Amino acid sequence: MTENELILHWTRARWHIIVSQLAPTFLLAVTVWMLMQGLAETAVAVRLAATGILLASGVLGAAAQFAAAQEGLAVIDELKAVPNVSAIGRRIIASARAVDVVRFVGPAIFVATFAALLWSLYL
Repeated sequence: MTENELILHWTRARWHIIVSQLAPTFLLAVTVWMLMQGLAETAVAVRLAATGILLASGVLGAAAQFAAAQEGLAVIDELKAVPNVSAIGRRIIASARAVDVVRFVGPAIFVATFAALLWSLYL
């Protein structure tokens, strides 16, 4: 694969990472707003439905984020093997540690936020 093709793959993986964060972030924000409007006082079935929606969105978002980050790391591995890599390629290679943030820190923050929302919904 050429460097340009690898950079194109990197751009797609990065876009997938960004998009995978949208739904869970939006749903978490809406849930906070709904808590402020009285969601915690609604019937248990409504709270369970909200919990299920958040959990499904978070799990799917985290899985998509992790997969896109793995693809990004594969691109980085391939770029390392390209002779005379460009400045853009070198910057992408240098971002490998940031990809680990995407793989692990983002989902961890979701879990912590989800736990706080569960606390607010049920305790």
